[in-house]
Amino acid sequence: MNKIEADAVVVGAGIAGLVTALRLAEQGVKAVVLEQGSQDKYPCNTRIAGGAFHVAHQDVADDPKVIRDAIVKRMGDAARDDVVNALSGDIGEATQWLKKKGVRFIKVGHESYRKHTLAPPISTKGRNYWEGRGGDVMLRTFAGELEKAGGKILRGTRAKHLVMRDGACVGLQAEQASSLVEFAARAVVICDGGFHSNLDLLREFISSAPEKLMQRNARTGNGDGLRMAREAGAQLTGLDRFYGHVLAKEAMTNDDLWPFPMMDLVCAAGVVVDATAQRFMDEGLGGVTMANAIARQVDPLGTTVIFDSAIWNGPGREYLISANPTLVTCGGTLHTAPDLRGLAAQVGLPAEMLERTVSNYNTAVGAAATESLVPRRSAGGHQPWPIRQAPFHAVKLCAGITYTMGGIAVDAEGRVLNPSNEPMTGLYAAGCAAGGVEGGALEQVAYVGGLTRSTVFALRAADDILRNLVTGSPKMAGAKHHHAAVGLY
Repeated sequence: MNKIEADAVVVGAGIAGLVTALRLAEQGVKAVVLEQGSQDKYPCNTRIAGGAFHVAHQDVADDPKVIRDAIVKRMGDAARDDVVNALSGDIGEATQWLKKKGVRFIKVGHESYRKHTLAPPISTKGRNYWEGRGGDVMLRTFAGELEKAGGKILRGTRAKHLVMRDGACVGLQAEQASSLVEFAARAVVICDGGFHSNLDLLREFISSAPEKLMQRNARTGNGDGLRMAREAGAQLTGLDRFYGHVLAKEAMTNDDLWPFPMMDLVCAAGVVVDATAQRFMDEGLGGVTMANAIARQVDPLGTTVIFDSAIWNGPGREYLISANPTLVTCGGTLHTAPDLRGLAAQVGLPAEMLERTVSNYNTAVGAAATESLVPRRSAGGHQPWPIRQAPFHAVKLCAGITYTMGGIAVDAEGRVLNPSNEPMTGLYAAGCAAGGVEGGALEQVAYVGGLTRSTVFALRAADDILRNLVTGSPKMAGAKHHHAAVGLY
């Protein structure tokens, strides 16, 4: 087996991986990034991301205490204090570091959390909405800076197994051109994203029918890092939740209907029913929570949103890429009828139960008593609209999964933890491969922000590696001063 030596090996060339490697390389450390994609514009979630830099929908320039409070409000006590403090305290400086490396931001839309959006912003139409924009430009900027700093990206190289010795990670094995290559390293950083594209892992943790979830992502989240860390005895956390949005069911077969338009705002204004025409979740908790609830259904493709013309022309027209008219112009089906009985016939729902469901809902909305519905319908985040104004509409739905929120347990320095909450020597994780920052334990799924948490903990992991290389800490056996690093490519 061919053997390659390096100071640090980073798995995955998305934002977390390239930020880690660039931070190391600019300090003289020989860092190599393993990327499973072989193309110049290899697919990954960063490349196709919407590009908004926020933390729990707070602008990255907000006061750290405001950001921290927003995270805690969403996560409850499900996140470690050191991790929350690190994210809220570092994101402002981390964003400035990105700007110094050539990453550009602009304000997009009226929402305050979009004050820092990757530039140029994504296109509002077309399957290649990301090309030459946002995340695509950022990754190419990082790649150029990394090369100038002496780092290297090895494309077409997929990590397979960690190499452990006396409880410490001393490298990994990877597949390259159908051959195994062993990388000896003083540190390994897992940054290969979540496990959203691995049906076996999804079936284990997310949904009993993962093949019925829409892969609203780059379809490269194979969970290799999670699997390797699990084999090595790492602690895993929060694996049962994901970030995603509600899409039209036809997105499963029509690429023009994903990643946009999202049906979130329409669903949050109307009612979402199962195959029996009964509500099964709190629509007021928003699209991410609704997508998770749909995924947990026995048949994730058996749900439908019911609404009227007022909703379609109100919330249906909100957002940068609105459901109305994008759904129809991109080939989706908007079922329409003058009454609920006719609508039920079109979408295959029991008419009497649909009428009863909508009637009960309308009565609760009129009395401002939606909390009394079963299941309850909260009104704090999204206003419930009555469904009375003909024509009546329906759209069949699916859950679009963008990335899994849970993953490898880490501390504030990105060090991978064992089941006893002790750091595993030489092993780090950052980005969406790491868990404990999003998801939470509350009813509402806690979305915090994939791009920002990836940036902060990539930088923190790199800085911890640098400290250990400089000091020769026993935590990294055989470490040398970083200016004397060995890197045989």
